[in-house]
Amino acid sequence: MGRLTGKVAIITGGEGSIGMATARAFVAEGASVFLAGISAPDLEAGAAELGSQSAWRVTDVTDSAQVKAAVDAVVERFGRLDVVVANAGVKGATSAIADYPEDSFDHTLAVHVRGAFLLTKHAVPHLSRGASVIFTSSVVGLTAAPRIAGYSTAKHAQVGLMRTIAAELAPRGIRVNTIHPGPVNNEFQHLVEEAATGADREAAASIFDGMIPLGRHAAPEEIARTILFLASDDSSFMTGATLAVDGGMSS
Repeated sequence: MGRLTGKVAIITGGEGSIGMATARAFVAEGASVFLAGISAPDLEAGAAELGSQSAWRVTDVTDSAQVKAAVDAVVERFGRLDVVVANAGVKGATSAIADYPEDSFDHTLAVHVRGAFLLTKHAVPHLSRGASVIFTSSVVGLTAAPRIAGYSTAKHAQVGLMRTIAAELAPRGIRVNTIHPGPVNNEFQHLVEEAATGADREAAASIFDGMIPLGRHAAPEEIARTILFLASDDSSFMTGATLAVDGGMSS
């Protein structure tokens, strides 16, 4: 018996490195997984890798009708929903506040905050006692850094949203938490680092390694194992928590 045997999960941003690493961890522990994202070829490839315990759908998390359709498709395909992972994200612009592009600020909040809100809103009617909702926030949802007003604001806002929903759903025995990764060795993070430092990829990664007490980036699988912990009964007495997986950056 795996830690998620018989359970069903939806993961937004499911085609990304953290999304797929999480999906693999969930399937290995007995879950069925529904991948939602914006790249049909990557979603299809991910589901093909995961096998018959998976399904997928192109979903813009800022669009309420699309998010509801994805949640409905999960329940139609698998008959239930137990784990909700709001993992979709964009990096947003990197700019001083006086020059920060307003459209990027609005879009970044829409993907991270509205996306998590809509996913939870449409999933909650299908959740039962013991269900788990997890938002992928960031170390900069606990701290901050210059020139990332959109991203950092969105990640802090996810914490406020999580705490509100956690308090609301606790009487139903549904847990809601945020996970806060530090720098992860993936394409998303490398683009962030290059924009933030103006250096090439290797040099930018080295600069960021110097900011991390453990001295290295995380592997996507390390983040996935923590999401698995929050999804499973191993964390049955955790709700309203901000769980840092950041190599010590927020300490």
